[in-house]
Amino acid sequence: MSVPASAGLVRSALDPARASRHEVVQAGDPWVGRIERGQVLRIVDLEGNQAVDTLFYAADDLGERYSAVRTIAQQGTLYLTTGSVLRSALGTPLLTIVADTCGRHDTLGGACSAESNTVRYGHHTKHMHNCRDSFLLAIERSQLGLHKRDLSANINFFMNVPVTPEGKLTFEDGISAGGKYVELRAETAVICLISNCPQLNNPCNAYNPTPIRVLVWDA
Repeated sequence: MSVPASAGLVRSALDPARASRHEVVQAGDPWVGRIERGQVLRIVDLEGNQAVDTLFYAADDLGERYSAVRTIAQQGTLYLTTGSVLRSALGTPLLTIVADTCGRHDTLGGACSAESNTVRYGHHTKHMHNCRDSFLLAIERSQLGLHKRDLSANINFFMNVPVTPEGKLTFEDGISAGGKYVELRAETAVICLISNCPQLNNPCNAYNPTPIRVLVWDA
């Protein structure tokens, strides 16, 4: 269940100057935005090897959300790239990746948390900034009605998490680079929740968390 990193490389024809939204998200910060049906969301890895933890919810029914299980099963591969359809637990298409200059994105590594950092890297990391706390901060600020129980298995855009022949996950140096991006078209109105990962303890971002850029084009 793997694909070569170059399998889905497709550049976009969209002009950043025509984007209706254009925001920079600093390392460790969250971002929440509504993407209407037909709009296109681009996430740009500004400096390279950053990990962008992302969740999607159907805007009109927040109980229907991105499902890693359904998405993986439907496409028959663990990784996301151009042509991948992100599906809800009901099988509803939420977004389609329409351009990708990185080539592969992780569906299994999950979001770092105080608890997982402690288990993996030692008790001294418990109070480090982490993605789960960023998600919680974002949903509290957004007042959308989301709660801790609504945080499910997320996508890690640009993150490199190979699966060994024994079925184990390993966190490796990223395959992205500065300026690479992934672009998604919303098949229905969605809420996008991002934690721009602050992880300092594994090589997912070369031990150097960096900013990302978020752009949105109208349909």
